[in-house]
Amino acid sequence: MIKRPLNAIAALCGGTMLNDNGGAEIIGVSINTRTLKNGQLFVPILGERVDGHDFVADALTAGAGGALWQRSVAVPDVLSDAPLILVDDTVEALQQLAANYRDGLELRVVGVTGSNGKTTTKDMVAALLSGSFRVHKTEGNLNNHIGLPLTVLELDETVDAVVLEMGMSEFGEIDFLTRLAKPDVAIITNIGDSHMLQLGSRAGIAKAKLEIVAGLRPGGLLLMNGDEPLLHEGVRSVQLPDGVDVQTFGLQDGSRWVADNISVDATSSMFDVKGDAELQRVLLPVAGRHNVSNALAAIAAAKKLGVPADVIRKGFEQLKLTSMRIEPSMAHNGAMVLNDAYNASPTSVRAAIDVVDGLQGYRHKWLVLGDMLELGPQENEMHGEIGAYITPSKADAVLTFGAMSQHTAAAAAKQFAAAGLEERVRAFEDKQQLAEWLLAQLQPEDLVLVKGSRGMRMEEVVHALQRG
Repeated sequence: MIKRPLNAIAALCGGTMLNDNGGAEIIGVSINTRTLKNGQLFVPILGERVDGHDFVADALTAGAGGALWQRSVAVPDVLSDAPLILVDDTVEALQQLAANYRDGLELRVVGVTGSNGKTTTKDMVAALLSGSFRVHKTEGNLNNHIGLPLTVLELDETVDAVVLEMGMSEFGEIDFLTRLAKPDVAIITNIGDSHMLQLGSRAGIAKAKLEIVAGLRPGGLLLMNGDEPLLHEGVRSVQLPDGVDVQTFGLQDGSRWVADNISVDATSSMFDVKGDAELQRVLLPVAGRHNVSNALAAIAAAKKLGVPADVIRKGFEQLKLTSMRIEPSMAHNGAMVLNDAYNASPTSVRAAIDVVDGLQGYRHKWLVLGDMLELGPQENEMHGEIGAYITPSKADAVLTFGAMSQHTAAAAAKQFAAAGLEERVRAFEDKQQLAEWLLAQLQPEDLVLVKGSRGMRMEEVVHALQRG
């Protein structure tokens, strides 16, 4: 993590010292007094409900080596002798500090964005690079205008490579993040339907994701999903930095990186990289054809940075994914549970349904679906389209939770009614009742997939199944 004297921190973030006490060394940065460590720089965030300046005194008492202070906020007498750096805006100062720190590091940087699969792909890239480099990656959801700078400032100066997840909800956000990160490789996993409310259309989403090229270093690599026509169309209108190569990956022929002979079970996938004799029967410890696509992007990024095929194979063997991404576990009675409850969009829900469709050997396959959020005016229609996508051949039963998911249940019920199985679709308004009802039906030979947007907290159903 960043280690600099306080006065050097002031210079890097464009601030000025309140007092002549800038010699103390800062070791790291924090925005939260609850997790603050000794010697860190505390950065108070001025929010709508909470003003971080109110906690500066507590941070210093807890061992902070100094703090930023926004000039528009009066410094109280009790802090008149404190080690403060005065700045015009604390968030912008944090960002400037991270940008200048990153510029001084010799790093290989991979930036990852996309509507779905960002975190999984980030984890994969980090795993593949770790056999050749000392690697750091974005933790949790630190992928926005505050989280990414904090991640950069966590970097030890001996780190060789960093994998940075880049999230967004508005135009311009990825542009800002990529210009700060300056990636050697940029990955766009896919274009889905998330943030339709803000961006208006899938074409708008593609445009926003393609902002990632703005920060690509000359001679870098843009990897984009070749199965998505909107990316092919959108990249034509993007000004690429000098020498940037564009490569595609996907499950359909025509991409530079294509998977073949794919086989999937509940806990793993296996595939060949078409045209690469060293990467045949690659074992991926996660289910889903869509995750095979993500793996291709990770392979391409690792190859660009010089990672050999045997190290790539070993990286997949040691892969540990962030939780709640088709995470397998057991119910209390031994039934297989796939926890995919971290988030949901129409694209990712269809992919999850396809995973279930491709799995064999289970008595009953249950889909438990919660609402998909932030879809805009067409949210009811999109939920209905998911229901229409579910047929009795793909899953044996469908349980939904949430007001919008009633449209999913209604459309799925029509599909099941055609086979005389309408009783296998149920809509619940209470999550606990859903879990209790499912527990009463579940057998050890069953499989359950649970998915929904983060705000629906569908993992609570998973926990109920595990407890029994």
